[in-house]
Amino acid sequence: MSPPKTLDAWLRLLESRHAHAIQLGLERVEAVCARMACASDAVIITVGGTNGKGSTCAMLEAVLRAGGHRVGLYTSPHLLRYNERVRIDGREVDDATLVEAFDAVEAAREDTPLTYFEHGTLAAWHVFCRDRLDVIVLEVGLGGRLDAVNVFDPDCAVVTSIAMDHQDYLGDTREAIGHEKAGIFRAGRPAICADPQPPESLVCHARDIGAELWLIGRDFGHSGDRQQWSWWRAARGAEAAPVRRSGLAFPALRGVNQLLNASAVLMALEVLRDRIPVAMQAVREGFMHVELPGRFQILPGRPAVILDVAHNVQAAGVLAENLISMGFFPETWAVVGMYADKDVEGVVGLLAGRIDHWCVASLDGPRGLSAEALATRMHEAGIDSDVRCFDSPDEAYRAVRKCAGDDDRIVVFGSFMTVSGVMAAIGTSGAHAPRVR
Repeated sequence: MSPPKTLDAWLRLLESRHAHAIQLGLERVEAVCARMACASDAVIITVGGTNGKGSTCAMLEAVLRAGGHRVGLYTSPHLLRYNERVRIDGREVDDATLVEAFDAVEAAREDTPLTYFEHGTLAAWHVFCRDRLDVIVLEVGLGGRLDAVNVFDPDCAVVTSIAMDHQDYLGDTREAIGHEKAGIFRAGRPAICADPQPPESLVCHARDIGAELWLIGRDFGHSGDRQQWSWWRAARGAEAAPVRRSGLAFPALRGVNQLLNASAVLMALEVLRDRIPVAMQAVREGFMHVELPGRFQILPGRPAVILDVAHNVQAAGVLAENLISMGFFPETWAVVGMYADKDVEGVVGLLAGRIDHWCVASLDGPRGLSAEALATRMHEAGIDSDVRCFDSPDEAYRAVRKCAGDDDRIVVFGSFMTVSGVMAAIGTSGAHAPRVR
């Protein structure tokens, strides 16, 4: 059978081969990657973690580009278009380039089965190796140790946070999950962790393999006030002196946790400064202009609409803090859809005191919860306020817009699919707008 001719056709084929399948392991990807024989001299930065990966990758891209470097960025999932996953110099790669890359992977695949994510990861690598890039930033899809992205050896690895999520694949404790996240670390290379309370498993793994571990709070960190902030790095080694960068602009990305992510970005740039130097003015410019849809994104107009892909307990806690920081609104309306394998009770419990009206939506697919099932689990979690059920996120959003007053706010959260469905209903562009991994 001849390969598909369009990107949409390729994606339909990959979905039909491995519908919603998650199969962790590197053997398949390693075998196909070796047959592809693609190579790049670019510096590779791999970013993993439970939450904050996307923000950290976006800041790295923005700062490095402001510093004059050519940057390839691979992220997942996407919101409105698959092309969002593969970017070069801040621009989405076009359909024709992706089709050619999918063809190249297929030719090398032979009889080796690949999942949707694995095929796409190798296609992104093919695209990046065709270009003369200075830096390649890779976002881990799930976990780290056995994720397809981990087939590529990073010059620096960043773990943003470790929290309970994807327990069926990563383990049911923070220690187990921390070990999986730490799998992206490499012996003798910088390993950065921006979680203020890292699991001992992560620290021990870094020590056991001889990675150069940098921990936030111990080796680097931040301080500041509402106007500006400073970053510091402790002295390490006989000849090293401590470093402080002051007068930094806050990242354009909203959220109380973004300084943790920004601090990790600066630490990565510090340890790689000899290979990819970046002036402080470029750092400031990158932080000021970085954009990332769906991460506490506040749309212009009234009522206030907040889009946030928060789908686990840690992210829900951050969302709750961010909602508090917004000030007073007469009523808060939620559009929420979640997957059955998520901690629904934990997520809605953290937001219960911030939401007056819940409009719950059904999500498609084998992992999706129906609105009625989600409402039942919310009731069991103690949610006794106004709960209404809808067939889809866009239907729920349209209903909310008819009820919410101009001075109210609407918060859309629960999954990438929920946010993307609402973005499509609003008609936002990719600069504002999921698809599951």
